Amino acid sequence: MKTLQIIFLSFFSIVLSLGAFAQSKTETFAVSGECKMCKKHIETAAKDAGATYAVWNVDSKKLTVKYNSESSNTAKIQQRIADAGYDTPLAKASDSAYNALDDCCQYKRTAQSSQTSDKASCCTKDAACCKDGSTCCAKH
Repeated sequence: MKTLQIIFLSFFSIVLSLGAFAQSKTETFAVSGECKMCKKHIETAAKDAGATYAVWNVDSKKLTVKYNSESSNTAKIQQRIADAGYDTPLAKASDSAYNALDDCCQYKRTAQSSQTSDKASCCTKDAACCKDGSTCCAKH
């Protein structure tokens, strides 16, 4: 009987640990930035959005985050980073957030990154944005 109890308790412990492990996710994605001050702001923004671990590499421009998938997700983390002024693959910083960055933190933005948020806010399924950016939301 004791052997059966030990086996049951061992099995129960393994199931609990696997359940907790399954909720934790680790992801790495690009984040635009320039310096160690950017590193601090990016990592803080990621943690504010629910990351339990956030490390941005200044050289590779890659952020590695760990988070509980029940309380956060990649989109939420990337949006919070964009709100702080830094472009990510899923969320582009608004011009006002980018312009609020210190001079040393203002990375070179691509034409696509600075226009994406403007186009996204005006385009609908009934309209098309021109690739050259000249006419946003022209009717089909």
